[in-house]
Formats: sequence, C-alpha cells, structure tokens
Amino acid sequence: MLLRFPEPYDFELSTGRFRAFGTDVANRLEDGALYRAVGGREVRIAARPGGVDVEPLDDETRPVVAQLLGAPFELDPFYAFAADDAVLARLVERLRGFRPPLQPDPFEALVTSITAQQVSLFAAVAIRNRLVERFGVPVGRAWAFPTRERIAAADESELVAVGFTRRKAEYAVALARSELDLGGLAALDDAEVRARITALRGLGPWTAEWFLARHLARPRAWPAGDLALRKAVADLYGVDVTELGPRLDPFQNLSAHYLLVGWLTKP
Repeated sequence: MLLRFPEPYDFELSTGRFRAFGTDVANRLEDGALYRAVGGREVRIAARPGGVDVEPLDDETRPVVAQLLGAPFELDPFYAFAADDAVLARLVERLRGFRPPLQPDPFEALVTSITAQQVSLFAAVAIRNRLVERFGVPVGRAWAFPTRERIAAADESELVAVGFTRRKAEYAVALARSELDLGGLAALDDAEVRARITALRGLGPWTAEWFLARHLARPRAWPAGDLALRKAVADLYGVDVTELGPRLDPFQNLSAHYLLVGWLTKP
C-alpha cells in the first residue's frame, strides 16, 4: 500500500501543521500516523521509505492523500531557485523534504480560512474542531469535515454556539448557500479565482490567496496580507512583504511556506 513520493520527503516535518496548534480532529496525528476520513472510511497514512503507507489505498483515497500531502508541489526546481537566495538557501538546508500539505476539499479550505480570520491559530483550530464535531461525522480516529449541504442547512446561531462570531457564522452559512461552483475554481486562472472568492461577503484577499496557496497549489500565490508572513519577511529579509513577492517569482507559494515554517521554528 505504498504511495510513492519524490525524494527527499520528510513525513514528520510535512505533517507538522496538524499538531503545531493543537489536535486537528479532521486530520488527526496519532502514534506517528495521520488519520483522515475519505468517502466514509478511515484512512491511515504513515511514513515509509519511498513515500507513505496508506491503508486503504485505492482510486478514491489515492488522489485525496496525494493532495493532502502536497504531491502537486515540485520541490527540485524550487530548491534550485532557492540556492541563489541566501535566506531561502538556509531554510531549505534545514527543512529539506518539507512538502506543504494541501486542503483536499475547497469548501473545507474556505471555512478553515474563515475560522482563522483575526484570531490565533490555536483558537482557530479549537473553534474548527468544535464545528467538525458538531456538524461532521466521526469516522474511526478522525472526523469527516461537515459537508457544504450540512452547513447550508444550519442556523447561524448554531455556529455561534461552537465559537464563531456572529459575522463569521454569517460568512460560513452564506458561502455554503451561495451559487459559487467551488469545484470549478480549479479551472480558472489566479485572477479569476480571486475575483470569484472576494465577491462573497466576508471573504477577502487574504482568504482568496490562501485558497490559491493551500488548496490549488498555485505557484505564484503570495498571501501578502498574512500577519505571520509579514513578520517573517521583515525579520528574515528586512523588507516589506509586497517588495519581496516579485523577487521570488515564480515560487512565491513554496517560498511563503518555507519562510513561515522556518521563521516559526527557528532555533
């Protein structure tokens, strides 16, 4: 049941996001393995030479796991690019094999961003966990993230009860009830994706950019409005985040992930 990944690949480093800010019940790390619900089944993912061991591995689970573990990213060209940048070169040396995880489902990606607006990531994970446990379904060790249909049928007060602010509850329910074809966004260029997402109330450029970065894996996604990224860039480069972005073309997305992880975990 081996799902192969190009070397180098560091499973522990790459899945660190799922434990850095508390347990993520939809992506549960437990005893060295990652558990996620796929199609009503529990999927266990564990490190193995040459890639990851996936149980069960089939036509339904393979694309979800590959997306979750960041398979769309091409690290070798990025590493070659980073070798000419003193900051990135140091980070790559320390984080080699880090493959940023991606959110497999577009609705989950956007709701996740809503929960993270203007709060700490620890608070965001706690609120999201309560949402998942209230509206999702337990599948083995993990929980299936609530479906768009389930949130569309919810009353905003139910989301407030699990920790959403009134406005965030309005944004999430409105997103679920909207006519936006979330699956169809993958076929659009970056600018059009941004336009479609920001047309919805409460979903601004920060949300759209992280959707491009963490769901669609677009190479030039650059969440310049992210406070942590702004701090990382100022600390590591001594420049403004908007100035640095063009210098990292066409690897802004991977650069952002390496800068964030490198800055947050610096010795």
